[in-house]
Amino acid sequence: MDFYKTTMSSPVEELLLVASDAGLRALLWVNEAGTRVKLPPTRAARHPILDQAVHELSEYFAGTRREFTVKLDPVGTEFQHRVWQTLREIPYGQTRSYLDQAKAIGDLKTIRAVGAANGKNPISILVPCHRVVGKNGSLVGFAGGLEAKEYLLRHEGVLL
Repeated sequence: MDFYKTTMSSPVEELLLVASDAGLRALLWVNEAGTRVKLPPTRAARHPILDQAVHELSEYFAGTRREFTVKLDPVGTEFQHRVWQTLREIPYGQTRSYLDQAKAIGDLKTIRAVGAANGKNPISILVPCHRVVGKNGSLVGFAGGLEAKEYLLRHEGVLL
């Protein structure tokens, strides 16, 4: 399988996008690419999945898109996929806690594992781990940094 990459500027930082013919494999912060999520060998090239992802992200940052339709192809364990699905179910402009996610997958004992799975989310923003906050509403860990998380939540109207 071949993998393709591109970068794009964003209000929070330059982003690295990686895709295969099956979908978007990763959307990472350029400064952390390859450290948190293992990437396959890629080559810089235009690809329809990358073009669509860049277009949708540009609309998101312009304030005209709230949901993403680009195909996704994240790699992870069955548990991680369950956790990432709960992230995709958090509506634009809302937040959830790790406890909320653990309840959504039906096992309150997995709160720490949910946090770890969120930390391995390979598709930032589109799989919106930035919408997860501490149980008291505080901003907690985020691969792009808390400033980026705060920006994204303000952009979505969660923080004023």
